[in-house]
Amino acid sequence: MKSRAAVAFAPGKPLEIVEIDVAPPKKGEVLIKVTHTGVCHTDAFTLSGDDPEGVFPVVLGHEGAGVVVEVGEGVTSVKPGDHVIPLYTAECGECEFCRDHGLAKPTCVSRFAKRRAKA
Repeated sequence: MKSRAAVAFAPGKPLEIVEIDVAPPKKGEVLIKVTHTGVCHTDAFTLSGDDPEGVFPVVLGHEGAGVVVEVGEGVTSVKPGDHVIPLYTAECGECEFCRDHGLAKPTCVSRFAKRRAKA
C-alpha cells in the first residue's frame, strides 16, 4: 500500500512529505489509516538530534487516531472499520491501574515507566 508521510531524513532538517510503501500487517499487527496526528515533544526531541535512540529516516507522529484498514493473523480485538487511538504504551494487565481500577486501555504506564527508567 502507498501512503504519504512526513519523513525526517536527518536531524535538524525540515520534514519532507513523500510517498512511502506500507507493508501489510504481520501476525499480531494492525494496519491503521491515520486520520489525525500531531507532533509532540518526543518527536521534536528526536528531530533535534539530541535523542540517543533517534534513527533516521523516520516517520514521526506517534500520537494520533485513525481507522483500522486491515488486521494481521491472530488479531481479534479490532476489525477493519473500527476507529482507534493507538498507544505506544500498551496495557500490561498486571499493574495497579489494570488490576484494580479497570483503566487498562488508555492509562497503563507501569511497564513503560519501568522500561524507561532502566534505559
